[in-house]
Amino acid sequence: MGADCRFRQVCHVWRVTALPHRFADWFAARGWTPRPHQIAVLDAARRGKNALLIAPTGGGKTLAGFLPSLIALADDPPEGLHTIYVSPLKALATDIARNLEAPVAEMGLPIRVETRTGDTPANRRARQRARPPHVLLTTPESLALLLYDPEAASRFAGLASIVIDEVHALAGTKRGDQLALCLARLAQLAPGAVRIGLSATIAHPEAIRAWISPDGRGGATEMITGEAGAAPEIGMLIGPARMPWSGHMGLMAAEAVLARIRAARMTIVFVNTRAQAELMFEALWKHNDETLPIALHHGSLAVEQRRRVEAAMAGGKLRAVVATSSLDLGIDWAGVDQVIQIGAPKGVSRLLQRLGRANHRLDEASRALLVPANRFEVLECAAAIEGVAAQDLDGDPPRPGGLDVLAQHVLGCACAAPFHPDDLFAEITAASPYAALARKDFDDVLRFVEDGGYALAVYERYRRLFRDAEGVVHVRNEAVARRLRMNIGTIVEAPVLKVRLGGGRGGIVLGEVEEYFAAMLAPGDTFRFAGRLLRFLGIRETSVLCAEGGTGEPKIPAYAGGRMPLSTNLADRVRRMLHTPATWDRFPAPVREWLGLQAARSALPAPDDLLVETFPRGGRWYLVAYCFEGRQAHQALGMLLTRRLERFGFQPLGYVATDYVLGIWCAREPTGIARLFEEDLLGEDLEAWMADSSMLRRSFRNVAVIAGLIERMHPGGEKNRRQITINTDLIYDVLRKHDPSHILLRATWADAAHGLVDLARIAGMLARARGRVHHRALPRVSPLAVPVLLEIGRERVGGAEAEEALLGEAEALVAEAMGTDTLA
Repeated sequence: MGADCRFRQVCHVWRVTALPHRFADWFAARGWTPRPHQIAVLDAARRGKNALLIAPTGGGKTLAGFLPSLIALADDPPEGLHTIYVSPLKALATDIARNLEAPVAEMGLPIRVETRTGDTPANRRARQRARPPHVLLTTPESLALLLYDPEAASRFAGLASIVIDEVHALAGTKRGDQLALCLARLAQLAPGAVRIGLSATIAHPEAIRAWISPDGRGGATEMITGEAGAAPEIGMLIGPARMPWSGHMGLMAAEAVLARIRAARMTIVFVNTRAQAELMFEALWKHNDETLPIALHHGSLAVEQRRRVEAAMAGGKLRAVVATSSLDLGIDWAGVDQVIQIGAPKGVSRLLQRLGRANHRLDEASRALLVPANRFEVLECAAAIEGVAAQDLDGDPPRPGGLDVLAQHVLGCACAAPFHPDDLFAEITAASPYAALARKDFDDVLRFVEDGGYALAVYERYRRLFRDAEGVVHVRNEAVARRLRMNIGTIVEAPVLKVRLGGGRGGIVLGEVEEYFAAMLAPGDTFRFAGRLLRFLGIRETSVLCAEGGTGEPKIPAYAGGRMPLSTNLADRVRRMLHTPATWDRFPAPVREWLGLQAARSALPAPDDLLVETFPRGGRWYLVAYCFEGRQAHQALGMLLTRRLERFGFQPLGYVATDYVLGIWCAREPTGIARLFEEDLLGEDLEAWMADSSMLRRSFRNVAVIAGLIERMHPGGEKNRRQITINTDLIYDVLRKHDPSHILLRATWADAAHGLVDLARIAGMLARARGRVHHRALPRVSPLAVPVLLEIGRERVGGAEAEEALLGEAEALVAEAMGTDTLA
């Protein structure tokens, strides 16, 4: 206790002496005392050290990151750029700019703060070039655009501080690879600039410290941990009287959710996909007889609409907003006192991020409600609540950097200024994702950027760089640089069309839908978008023309890549809960009864075993494996197992995957179940499947776009998906035949292993199941298999009527499984 008091006294003296009077008075006027971690970051910056600050939401992380800059600029700020703040979200950069206005205005600081994102208008960008702000808030893509400009050396020469917010959301992604390379470039242009990384949820702190550091290995970077905040209060809301068996929209709980919105001041209703956001928004308004102000926010809406919603939230004019991940990082909505998560959160770290949007204060508990959309999600929500209490953060450590991202960066560096390959290699290997990059891989990437590599060098269009007599690399011409600037970035989305209300060029732009969805519409069809019922009129150039209203069942736009993966930690907790009846008292009665009947009729999956059931139904034989490795891994496993089942003569007919279960149906009864799951499944079966499947082609398209082989945008217009597909498929075939070790094919395989296939999770599951495959041959479907059978042949998106029909079908299926009357 005495040591505690001495520590507080030392901190008090430190605080008083560390802050200039103007800042100390500002803190005092607000009734605040600087927190130890804020002073620790300031002290590290004053000593020229980098810092990784891990502190809970509401602990003043953002202020800690900016405090060194505000103090340095307070009296006589020099002209030019002093501080860069990098955020993964445009909305977060805009919000931080709004929040910085308060201390700057209240202390009368002569500091100019501006944002630079893809939404920044051209006139403001021109003004920033002529007179840079002292503090620039930006995104990885916009920072890369600034660095790949010939004026970059002079623009960044005076840079003193770099603040990277929500660093956990960037490290380990291709956007993070690009940012790490940009940080390495900044280290050459402004070697004295201090880096400050901020996050509330980091599962692998040492790896992130290395990612932040200038040497890519953790050097000269201090890790600072903030004091813990109040424990969150998380409950579970079971909406309808009948618990859904399948589906992931949660629409049947809309009325119960609205009741909770009514009882709070402001609520963020988080969902996991943009399609779900549209449907939940509609479902809430069906019950909103009081016309409570409820808004919609997701990444496909027009920027003007998103900004209106954000401004209304900041002004306290909304009671609720239905949002996707577009609002779940770092934004300080001080008036939000409740978060409701529709559907399972898929990870503890993701749930904590979303929790942090409510009661954005360290000393007050964040309040959240989880609304499971089906019975398996009840288990997942309970596991997530348990994981938050244990602070069991999840997420994979950062992986090695992508070679396609490196190719884009190499070209960008050449567009900024000529370079010698030895110098650029040394610079790149100081970035953590590329610290172990082999010189041969670097040389191969450079050769590709120069002329396309061995198989493509004969084509003039791929010659983008040249070397002079001293070996210095130059960009070939300004046209190459212009095309790069039009195609910067690592996010490869499906081609999109603007949704125009009213028709014609003058119509109001509501946002964007993916091209494939628009191609499915016929004139007169209705669809829901931006919270409106719209009638499709036609497509003109790059716009979907529509009018208000319409009849018939509306379609809902779905977006590629919208489903979140189930984390490994959460899956492990669900397995343990299933096998531990003592934990079931936290579940509602229908779920407890369901699990009890499963234990009686078959078995429950054990934490370290693989339960596989087989049973006949409708003239087919079904195999259901309870793997709990996530939908993505299960989809790849389904493809591999169907190949093996075919080879063994069981005539597989199809399969369906959920986050928890894999179901396969065959014409013949599968036997010898254990041999199906032997680890050599990832040997010849994997190679044969990947060689034959279209998955690698899809992955190659993304790699080719990021690496600059295929341009999304080119002078004169945007390429459509069909053009990109034809071009990349032709090149893919050429490279496989004539240059199979090409750098882009190596990048494609790496992507497939890490992302598309999730090989690590499949390999871990097969290793865990070695000698522990528990096969139950049943006379009929088991209670636990009901949800996966309901997924067969279903579209992923449906309204409340579809969920009601699903309940009826489920209960008939359960009656069949039990040979009894309808259950629950």
